[in-house]
Amino acid sequence: MDANQTFSEKVDENNQNPRSKKRLAMLDLLIAASLNDNQIDEEGIQEEVDTFIFAGHDTVAMALSFALLLFAKHKDVQKNIRNEVSTVMERKDLKMTISVIQEFSYLERCLKESLRLYPSVHSVLRYISKDMQLKNYLIPAGTTCNVSIYSLHRNPEFWPNPDVFDPDRFLPENMKGRNPYSYLPFSVGPRNCIGQKFAMLELKLMVAHILYNFNLEPVDELDNVKIMEDVLLRSSKTLRVKFIPIK
Repeated sequence: MDANQTFSEKVDENNQNPRSKKRLAMLDLLIAASLNDNQIDEEGIQEEVDTFIFAGHDTVAMALSFALLLFAKHKDVQKNIRNEVSTVMERKDLKMTISVIQEFSYLERCLKESLRLYPSVHSVLRYISKDMQLKNYLIPAGTTCNVSIYSLHRNPEFWPNPDVFDPDRFLPENMKGRNPYSYLPFSVGPRNCIGQKFAMLELKLMVAHILYNFNLEPVDELDNVKIMEDVLLRSSKTLRVKFIPIK
């Protein structure tokens, strides 16, 4: 019996909830796990919710800031995003559902390219539990490795002209054959970001609404901004963009 079914039955018994058969939200799923043989305790639920909410707050905010400044700078990209968003939204009676957001394929490519250049999480640490043999080096067990995602995303071996903003890098035909570990904005493997799909939905939703209603003009140039490697990737000063209402 899975967590969805267990929790649904509990709700049915107590509240006769007619929606109980639907797929559970994250918090409901965690509560279901606690009801199902106490797979997680109350403190564990709190920690998971804290991670999901707070770890996703600053990361998305910085990703949005860098993306908007890039789109303000690249007028052709901004125009293409606006055309895609306007076309899809007007066809869907201006409704912004998840299925509608998923149709923003060009916007998604632009956000991926923005995250390549400015990944919110610029590095991750991994503890090596056993000897790891690389091509020319042996990493001994007990080592803590710092994987620089920022440097990886600008490695010309994987990304020709790495400092150039080019959303077409993420066209299916251009992604074919690319090393899957050359792009890690949300890390990778069993410890990757649990909220990456939610984060992309947030970014697409916010950018779509902004560009549907405003033209963006850069106030600051990213080339003149010092990038700081704090816990997250940040700029040395506030990133400013001018919002001009579309009449």
